[in-house]
Amino acid sequence: MQVILKKDVQNIGEVGDLVNVKDGYARNYLIPNELAEVATKGALAQRERNIARIKAKAEKLHQEALSAKEEIEKIEKITLSAKAGESGKLFGTITTKKLSEELLNKTGMEIDKKSIILDSPINHIGNFVMTIKLSSKVKAQLNVEVSASETIKEVYEEEEKSEEA
Repeated sequence: MQVILKKDVQNIGEVGDLVNVKDGYARNYLIPNELAEVATKGALAQRERNIARIKAKAEKLHQEALSAKEEIEKIEKITLSAKAGESGKLFGTITTKKLSEELLNKTGMEIDKKSIILDSPINHIGNFVMTIKLSSKVKAQLNVEVSASETIKEVYEEEEKSEEA
């Protein structure tokens, strides 16, 4: 089925693109979520009339994403602290929501937590790299340094020692 994309769809195409997708994918996902419309003669004519406007809007969004990337990469790194055990394992994890809030404090930009991609969960002390997806083509990377705000003696070791004595 041929559809015209109304929004960027990862691994499919960008706004205004005419793409072929499977019928079920179009009917059950793209069209109900208003990501695409069926490529009828009327829709194709409308696309041709609006193609310049669509491409200008996409270019504007791309430029905004590039400037946001520069702003984010000026920070170089975010330093966070959390309670940790003696082995360096955190009590809990640093979530993408927490990282999003920290970016808001540092840059004033509101970044959706779903746009933050972590290679691995932040659940121990150390340095991590997070990727922020600003648009389909623009991604920023930022270092995250996690340190212990408070080191708490791990209880299970004490219990084992008291049982042995």
